[in-house]
Amino acid sequence: MRVMTFNLRFENDRDGSNSWVYRRDLVTEVIRKHRPSILGTQEGLWSMLLYLKERLPEYTLHAPDRVLDDTCQYPTLFFRMEEFEILEGGEFWLSKTPEVHRSLDWDSAFPRMLSYAALAHKGEGDRFWVGVTHLDHVGVAARLRQAEMLARWVKDRSGPVILMGDFNDAPDSPVHRVLTDPAVGLEDTWRILDRSENARSRTHHGFEGVPQKTRMDWILTTRHFRVTDAWIIHDHRGRLYPSDHFPYMVELSLEQPFLRKGSDERKHPRGDCTTQTVS
Repeated sequence: MRVMTFNLRFENDRDGSNSWVYRRDLVTEVIRKHRPSILGTQEGLWSMLLYLKERLPEYTLHAPDRVLDDTCQYPTLFFRMEEFEILEGGEFWLSKTPEVHRSLDWDSAFPRMLSYAALAHKGEGDRFWVGVTHLDHVGVAARLRQAEMLARWVKDRSGPVILMGDFNDAPDSPVHRVLTDPAVGLEDTWRILDRSENARSRTHHGFEGVPQKTRMDWILTTRHFRVTDAWIIHDHRGRLYPSDHFPYMVELSLEQPFLRKGSDERKHPRGDCTTQTVS
């Protein structure tokens, strides 16, 4: 299955020719072209998410019990309906009061959230968890505290977990180290395939198409998954890009022998490191 994380860039008229109204058809075009089984978006205002829902009818927008608020930029999951059964799910704010709508703490500039679901492959019954998030872009202390909350959420889950999003930090940062600590059980899919950390791997580009800052968009998985390929997607139409971030997508498969064991053993291969595809 393919899993994509995609920071959409919120609808902002100050973006001029890069405003959402000019990009939104290209966003749906990129999603249709690459056909992720699971899509996790960030910065989606509710109107933007409804636009995607309407134009991507093969996907289910998963937002159970969401408090709808036109000011919120929600991290949101979309699933291909033909592939999955949604077993349960929810969301909470990355704050000291996670059940309080739009709550924020520490030095976070904006409220931040995790949206999650438990899924099963239709006809196969393999159960796993997936979450999408967006950590703060300003608050250094907040990002670390938010990462610690995510780490606790992962440790509380039983079975396979995928965690994706825009983490607004670099590989090997304190945030990255918290989430990839062996006690948490997550690993960075880019690193699993031994991909290089260089200018080409950076996922922010500010609508210029030139990679900037760092590789801040991650897909992390527990060792229940085999990672077979990964792409940073540079698709564009002339000078128009679908967002100010490049989407990041991986191809995964659940390790069936491991699942049948029903244990916490983590001794199977993670992926095929013989190929490198960056498009």
